[in-house]
Amino acid sequence: VQLQASGGGLVQAGGSLRLSCTASGSIFSIPAMGWYRQAPGKQRELVAAITSGGSTNYADSVKGRFTISRDNAKNTVYLQMNSLKPEDTAVYYCNADITLTVVRGTYDYWGQGTQVTVSS
Repeated sequence: VQLQASGGGLVQAGGSLRLSCTASGSIFSIPAMGWYRQAPGKQRELVAAITSGGSTNYADSVKGRFTISRDNAKNTVYLQMNSLKPEDTAVYYCNADITLTVVRGTYDYWGQGTQVTVSS
């Protein structure tokens, strides 16, 4: 199983970016997907998460600015980031709890990070 993230970049404060992450491999189901971020010198933190049923959870710092969504048919999760602030600068990581087809266990997977830089 692989998670492939894309969509990071450099943007000015107040701008927008959209991150995407697609899971591939021997997937039976994906109960939850989400995005974490890690800024230099800081711990990795949850940004937003979404279940297969569409329930969402956001960090207080991004509520009202970021929107997480997913396309279950495409095993893809999106993070629409609006009104970006310099403090949103971090490496963003995709995360998913995936139930495999071969072994019906649910495992935690991480994608490669994608850099988001917001200039002031």
